[in-house]
Amino acid sequence: MSTGHVFIATSLDGYIARPDGDIGWLLQRDAAGEDHGYADFIADKDVIVMGRGSFDKVRTFDTWPYDRPVLVLSRQLAGTQVEAALDGKVRFSNQSPREAMRALGEQGVRRVYVDGGQLVQSFLREGLIADMVITTVPVLIGAGRPLFGALERDLDLELLASRSFPSGLVQSTYRVLP
Repeated sequence: MSTGHVFIATSLDGYIARPDGDIGWLLQRDAAGEDHGYADFIADKDVIVMGRGSFDKVRTFDTWPYDRPVLVLSRQLAGTQVEAALDGKVRFSNQSPREAMRALGEQGVRRVYVDGGQLVQSFLREGLIADMVITTVPVLIGAGRPLFGALERDLDLELLASRSFPSGLVQSTYRVLP
């Protein structure tokens, strides 16, 4: 079966976006020339799986940022046509996280980048995340879309690495324990 891996940023108070999905608070802190390790992270990922909220946000960017196939898990988008500019790059599915990972594994996919707050939460609840790289931005935004939600049980993590950047960002890598 495929393994899920997370690379995401959050405000110090735990939000990945404002209530309306705005991430300007994050983008304005992206220091030129400061390598946060995304290229190294994505290098061994075969596919990106994201939720509809992340997909909707990424579609607003000037250019499509991914060079890997993207699977969008969304009940609302499943069965709809992918826009022409993204044909062959994106596909929609209404599969559960477990079904999607099983299907990807059957296609030979080994490592999956899981992106989007609600989707990360779902994958965590189903035990489908192997590790997480979480970058904390030194800002309090007060309200928004949380990275983590309710869990049925505690989820133990092992800190593998932590580093800080001149811009004030702090990045921690965790392994999710069984």
